[in-house]
Amino acid sequence: MVSVVITAYNYDRYIERAIRSVLDQSLNKGLYEIIVVNDCSTDSTAQILENYQEDVRIFNLEQNVGLAAARNIGIKKARGQYIVFLDADDYIQKDLLFVQNTFLNENNALDAVSVDYYLVNERGVHLKHVDASEQPIACGIMFRKDFLYEIGLYDESFRAREEEDLRLRFLKKYNIYNICLPLYRYRFHGNNLTTNHSLMQDAQLKLDEKHR
Repeated sequence: MVSVVITAYNYDRYIERAIRSVLDQSLNKGLYEIIVVNDCSTDSTAQILENYQEDVRIFNLEQNVGLAAARNIGIKKARGQYIVFLDADDYIQKDLLFVQNTFLNENNALDAVSVDYYLVNERGVHLKHVDASEQPIACGIMFRKDFLYEIGLYDESFRAREEEDLRLRFLKKYNIYNICLPLYRYRFHGNNLTTNHSLMQDAQLKLDEKHR
């Protein structure tokens, strides 16, 4: 089984598109689950999620814990042997889970599988096809869950660049195979965490200190 973990914090305008993109997957519905960790959003995210209670396992946190901790909660709640992360402001193409699940099932030598992605704007217009092996992102990667546990999950002390820290630790022991199909949609809207330059700079220093 595949567990798709969506972490959400004040993305009520995007969360439904993310959920619907997972519900519309070509992979058999019995082969995957959807987990949403609502990181104490103060907008209408919780009310929107109520409409999906039959299809989604929802965890509404009572205090904001940050992205790394929210993802760890999702991993710990997951029933699947494979984990895929999806940010609440992004969405996925209908064959992503089928393709990645097939690759991992048929290739025991593969530890994780990533895909290329399209950078999209507010309206979902494709802006650029990005090679994920050259410009990796945290989401759209299918991991073997056991291996995430073996490297210690996300480091919750990171408030940014937590995915880079995880990737560095993962690649010291395991591999990530990239499929050259743009099956993930990374939305750029100006409010992405990566636009917080001071936070990203501080996290880079922390990352360099940890891995030097």
